[in-house]
Amino acid sequence: MRSIITFFLLFSFTTLTAQEKYLIYFKDKGIDASQKLSKILNKESLAQNYLSQKSIDRRKRNLGENFFTTEDLPVNQKYIDKLSDFGVKIIRKLKWFNAVSAFLTQQKVDSIISLEFVDRVERVRIYRKSKNLINSSIQQTGLKKVSSNHSYNYGNSLTQNALSHIPEVHDIGITGEGVIIGILDSGFDWENHPSLRDREVIAEFDFVYQDSETANDSKDVSSSQHNHGTSVFSIMAGFDEGTLVGPAFNSKFILAKTEFVPSETHVEEDNFAAALEWMDSIGVDITSSSLGYNEFDAPEFSYSYSDMDGNTTIVTKASELAFQRGISVITSAGNEGNKSWKFITAPGDGEKTLTIGAVNSVNNLAAFSSRGPTADGRTKPEVVAQGVSVYRALASSSGYSFGDGTSFSAPIVSGIAALLLSAHQHLTNEQIREIIIRSGDNHENPNNNIGYGLVSALDAITFPNIFKSNNEFVIKKIFADSIRSRIKNAKILYIIDNKDFITIDSFLVNSSGVFSYELPQHSVGSEIEFSIEAFDSSNNLISKEPEDGSYTYEFGEFIVNIKTSPEPPVLPNSIILEQNFPNPFNSETRISFFIPQSTENPVVSLRIFDVLGREVAILVDQNMDTNENHTIGFSSSGLSSGVYFYQLQVDDFIKTKKLTILK
Repeated sequence: MRSIITFFLLFSFTTLTAQEKYLIYFKDKGIDASQKLSKILNKESLAQNYLSQKSIDRRKRNLGENFFTTEDLPVNQKYIDKLSDFGVKIIRKLKWFNAVSAFLTQQKVDSIISLEFVDRVERVRIYRKSKNLINSSIQQTGLKKVSSNHSYNYGNSLTQNALSHIPEVHDIGITGEGVIIGILDSGFDWENHPSLRDREVIAEFDFVYQDSETANDSKDVSSSQHNHGTSVFSIMAGFDEGTLVGPAFNSKFILAKTEFVPSETHVEEDNFAAALEWMDSIGVDITSSSLGYNEFDAPEFSYSYSDMDGNTTIVTKASELAFQRGISVITSAGNEGNKSWKFITAPGDGEKTLTIGAVNSVNNLAAFSSRGPTADGRTKPEVVAQGVSVYRALASSSGYSFGDGTSFSAPIVSGIAALLLSAHQHLTNEQIREIIIRSGDNHENPNNNIGYGLVSALDAITFPNIFKSNNEFVIKKIFADSIRSRIKNAKILYIIDNKDFITIDSFLVNSSGVFSYELPQHSVGSEIEFSIEAFDSSNNLISKEPEDGSYTYEFGEFIVNIKTSPEPPVLPNSIILEQNFPNPFNSETRISFFIPQSTENPVVSLRIFDVLGREVAILVDQNMDTNENHTIGFSSSGLSSGVYFYQLQVDDFIKTKKLTILK
């Protein structure tokens, strides 16, 4: 009997897809162009017809009074009824696009294209999916072992968490509370797995078969349908202490099954867009997708790399529309880095979509991780996390395994975004995006391999942010657990427009390690530079942030940047170590340093170390002349891509700086 059901499903799917799937776009929402939305109905009342209060609150926090637009109105029912009169069976309604999807013959397309309310009819694109989205091997390639002394026992998931300083955030007591995350994937066997069955799933829907079952059921053709999504969910939020712990295990979750696994050439663009609209209406804060698409069949109806411009594919446009509604949108970069395609995949080309690449456990770029730029020249991916030998749950079992792919680095960053919002619930999605970027270890020199670098959850949580309370702008900062118990008070030092220097002393830090300061009123647009210093009970300085330079922002805005101090001038009695140039580099770079005349016949050592502290090269080890600049060439021959350190020692003087090799 089972084989008969399977045959029937396969036959039905084949018959259905023998017709072409189209998106039918309407010219309007059935509203007179001269009418304003506010005149149709009170905006608040109108929004409540289609959005949850959680969604309205999120939109207001991010968008202010402009939180509801005509794009949020449903597709006009009269237009749908007229299409039904033509024998068109609607598959999906997409209000943001003002479109519906349906399977049509060419004859049917010709008959409806001339309807006065139809703007255009476009074929749904055919994708060739990446074959390398998931690696089921249990081999631990390149896995760095780390020790733990934290609040939770992470088991084999410690490495992927520790690389991005997630345990330190859990130690503060931040585990994702108060945040709703939506996951778009192939399916979720969450109720049967020990790491997921206690997670708080508030909604789930199968957009492939139109029901509420996202785990495999009798309609699914492939037994592997829910495998990928289950792994992604567990990496982000699993909790089976001693085995696997994800970053955001105390968040709430919305699960959308949008991907049909058996077909290697087809993705339903409208499933993806409809899932985002649905999640928005419920009140999702963050969405995460690990489905990347690149090359396509049927060239005359396909996308190409030139379309990876942030403004072409349906999945990318849907992601950007979600961001415009206050949602933090996160996706994997793709696994094309060592293939002919090489570049990021949709929807990772979106301007505001946070696109995630992959590194291994020692922060070396994974060969498969898709590179930037976008077709229009923007830097991608934005950041990276561990995507090699990531520990994850296995569907249809209670087991675990290691796997590779940007599919597995994206949920780590999504979990970090949830930790950030949980810690600072006033943040907008624009702030979340910018703070995560600035927490990257390459934020000063972004590139198209690792973007702004490896994300640090701790750096993100402790990065100062701005919010508005009772018409006043407030700076908020959390101090790390490692120094919190020692802090007695803090002070903020700031400069207005490079001229007015102000210091506020003895500002208390509460027991949760939170420092906040209400800024006096300044002219909108004034440049504020500030730093924060923390002191112990004996008034000893124990922390200055940022360590070098200052934070900066424009008064009236909410985005905080870092302004690094310029290199100090060469002084007669100063030893100077310059930043290598070029940096990052491929094959060769130059390192310059200055030794003053006051240093007599010094012994000079210049050495290169990897991130584990192992010496990989000796460039200088001898007595050198003083009172002059020295420039030493360094070849990366024999070394892999990654972050390294160069250390200058002149007698007792030691200075270390970072360099990056990109091959």
